[in-house]
Amino acid sequence: MKREDVPAVVIDGEKEIYRAQVRTSRRQRVENIIKGKLEKFYSTVCLLEQPFVKNPEVSIKDHITAKIAQLGENIVIRRFTRWQLGEEVLDSTPTT
Repeated sequence: MKREDVPAVVIDGEKEIYRAQVRTSRRQRVENIIKGKLEKFYSTVCLLEQPFVKNPEVSIKDHITAKIAQLGENIVIRRFTRWQLGEEVLDSTPTT
């Protein structure tokens, strides 16, 4: 998921939450805080902005860009699977 893929409704909802959390009299300061919190939100929600597992200093987008330069081929993530540690696996085998 890229930034562009996040629905506007979700972004507006996040902004409202951040506005409620920040109660400062200066409008410019509030907008800067909201902007920073949105950047953090994107880094957790958007796959391409998350840190690369093998090198957390580099984002997945930067890693892909480096591989494109190295290989000379275009690389696109079409789909991915999200795994969560501790997730229960359901057994679909019928019991007798």
